[in-house]
Amino acid sequence: MSGPGYRPRAPRRRTAARCPTSRPSPAGRPLRTRPRPPPAAPSHKVLKSLLGAWALAACSAEETAAVEAHLTDCAPCADEALRLRDAVALLHPADSLDLNPLLRSRVLEGCLGRRPARIPVPEWATPYDAEAAKLDALLRDMGEAEWRAPVRLRWFDGREPVERGTTVAGVIGHLLAVDGMAATALGLPDPLGPAAPERPGPRRRTEAYWRALGEDPDPRAPHGPWRDQSQALTRTASFAGGGVAELPVPYGKFSLTLRDAFLDRAFETWVHAGDIAEAVDYPYKPPGSGHLHLLVDLAARLLPAALAQRRRAGLAAPPRRLVAAGAPGRSLHLEVEGNGGGDWYIALDSPGAVGSPECAVAHIALDSDEFCQLAAGHIAPEEAAAGQDGEREAIREVLFATAALSRL
Repeated sequence: MSGPGYRPRAPRRRTAARCPTSRPSPAGRPLRTRPRPPPAAPSHKVLKSLLGAWALAACSAEETAAVEAHLTDCAPCADEALRLRDAVALLHPADSLDLNPLLRSRVLEGCLGRRPARIPVPEWATPYDAEAAKLDALLRDMGEAEWRAPVRLRWFDGREPVERGTTVAGVIGHLLAVDGMAATALGLPDPLGPAAPERPGPRRRTEAYWRALGEDPDPRAPHGPWRDQSQALTRTASFAGGGVAELPVPYGKFSLTLRDAFLDRAFETWVHAGDIAEAVDYPYKPPGSGHLHLLVDLAARLLPAALAQRRRAGLAAPPRRLVAAGAPGRSLHLEVEGNGGGDWYIALDSPGAVGSPECAVAHIALDSDEFCQLAAGHIAPEEAAAGQDGEREAIREVLFATAALSRL
């Protein structure tokens, strides 16, 4: 319509449809949604409290990321985290049998290099200390059924190989009884107590212990006393110092100095630990090179006396040429190759003679493992694959004397 006084209205502007969820502003316009700020990082105190859970891998993914980001910037927390991770590793049971057998010695050497021991273990006692610790680790890993596993003890009686059946518990009882000879020499209690035989000797003492033990329902019974005695032996020898090294330890028909008795006990502990490991199917390694050399050296030093004992028993030919004690005489060059080996010259005609390269009439070369197995009575003298040269009779006598070093 038109006419005087008529004014047309301005066209109404169209606005965008309102979001049903938006609230109108006072001016009638919708409010814009602002992005939320990121959450604040946990405080140092909170992150430090999470370090224990982080070390145990018990944090959530978000907490783990926050802790690890914090560790890159906070040195005190990083040090604490490493300490806690190391502590967590100690919570797992140790699998001692998979460790390098030299690890214990290396750790001790490292510690002693920084701070010398106030009461050091004598060098001649360290092989026994190490082998007893290795065997103890094996025993702690065994179940009750394995303690009853059958074990064949083998030795050479001077004429032929001999075997005796027992169990793992019986072997530990044997070690306990024979180690007791060194224990009593040091003034420690005799583990056999009233059951100790009047006449000393490894076999008599072992059989007396087995009789006293009887059919004990607990197959682990010998373990604790054997472990405690082995530790007491090493500790007492260490506190007593070098003055006890030459104390006599009676072995029945002969005696050894305490120094050599400790090496003898180390050798037998290693051999019988191998017997046990074989019976229960466990891995086991020989002593370290330095310790093995001391054990081979003991066997080589005992050979002249073993030859003389075989002659007295009518098991060896009479000596060719006697010489004065301390003088060089007919000798055999014993060469032990490999780990712990070396060269020895064995006096053939008299235990008081001195072995000499100039007087050598024969030569034997044996691998160190084969020599130790021969000395343990685990292989017969005729089966020793030795490199041989020189007088056949001298070679035979020394091989048989080496096997005769073994015993129950």
